[in-house]
Amino acid sequence: MPRMEIELTSIRNDGDWTWRAAGARQPKGSVQSSLVPQGSAVGDVLRADFDQFMDGIEVTAVLPPKNPRPAPDLVEIIGSGRDEPLVTTRLTGKRGGRRDQDDPKSGRDRRGKRSAGSDNQRARTKRSEQRREGSDQQRPQKERKDGSGSSSPNRRSKGRPASAVVEKPRAKRLRPRRTHRKAAVAALPEDQQPLAEILLRDGIPGVRSAVELQNAAANDAGEPPIPAELLLNLAERIHPSLRVADWKDRAEAALRGIDEVDLRDLRSVVVAAEQSARGDENKTLAEQVRTGLASRVDREHQAWLLDVTSALDEDRVVRALRLSSRPPKAGSPLPSSLLDRLATTAASGLTAETSQDRWATVLDAVSLSPVHARVVPEGLPEKPGDELLNTVRKLSMSVPDIAKAFGVEPTPAPRARRGRSRS
Repeated sequence: MPRMEIELTSIRNDGDWTWRAAGARQPKGSVQSSLVPQGSAVGDVLRADFDQFMDGIEVTAVLPPKNPRPAPDLVEIIGSGRDEPLVTTRLTGKRGGRRDQDDPKSGRDRRGKRSAGSDNQRARTKRSEQRREGSDQQRPQKERKDGSGSSSPNRRSKGRPASAVVEKPRAKRLRPRRTHRKAAVAALPEDQQPLAEILLRDGIPGVRSAVELQNAAANDAGEPPIPAELLLNLAERIHPSLRVADWKDRAEAALRGIDEVDLRDLRSVVVAAEQSARGDENKTLAEQVRTGLASRVDREHQAWLLDVTSALDEDRVVRALRLSSRPPKAGSPLPSSLLDRLATTAASGLTAETSQDRWATVLDAVSLSPVHARVVPEGLPEKPGDELLNTVRKLSMSVPDIAKAFGVEPTPAPRARRGRSRS
């Protein structure tokens, strides 16, 4: 999926954000508030996954900015300071005669007779091999005593069910066919088909760029330019029919994969239907996709509630917190009883005895969850380290009460601005 960096420019009355490409005026658009991370502010530069359609760009996911990569640990080499050769050699004297007289590896002396020492060596080797074979046969029986049957290092904790480690497979992306697109291009006159191909691939901005490039090449060659206004008017006239054909291909693919295609792709088809679903046939197709999406979201929501509950039952508080921050159905939060249980479990994982690495991991998961304002730690580390304090400062706007408990005043994270370096 293509990715770019966007800058949040404002927040609208309905809660959605407006954005533009970082460091540029275009492209720009809007993004749903449910996709923007908690604690974001105007001017923040975030990473965004997007889909390019004929009618513009749709942001499908927003990721927080990358943390700066820590400097690698270096090993200091301390030498003598003298200029010495890189390779040294030293000749050693003979020890006890020629090598070919008595070779211990071959087990024979210089007359070709087998020595008694070689027999003893073979006997010792055979006994050691037997001991190794015996230990290999006994090891699986020992491992089966704990009920795991495997010595894999991927087991997370003793006694945890194997189903707890299985991750949910990623949803498939929408792969539409080109049936209606090809038919729409073939229905046009032959001289308009290259223009239609550019429209399907890059939209009106792509046509404008192609005209500018062609006119620049014609100017360098001393040839007359092509009429840009005429081509743009023609492109705007044939664009709606191509956009309908493109949407119909995507809608039919969404209907075929309504149970397995990514929800973001299904939502993009439903949103685009408002402008592209023209005619009774296309409106019926749009309604079928809309109904299938609603049914799919309800099933995903029930499965999401079950996953959060199962993670809490297995005492996997970090997984439960991260799952709670990604609801498949916007506007449908967790039940109040489950929210209270999630907040209590998270608070019990933040104690004075908890290691500081674990403290930072749980706190990061809490900051993104819907219970970020409810969690009250049961205890704080006696001497918090710099790494934990930096994590608290970074997340202070999402967990202000916890930050104040550490003596940290909640402040917005520093904005990542990109600009030209001044020399």
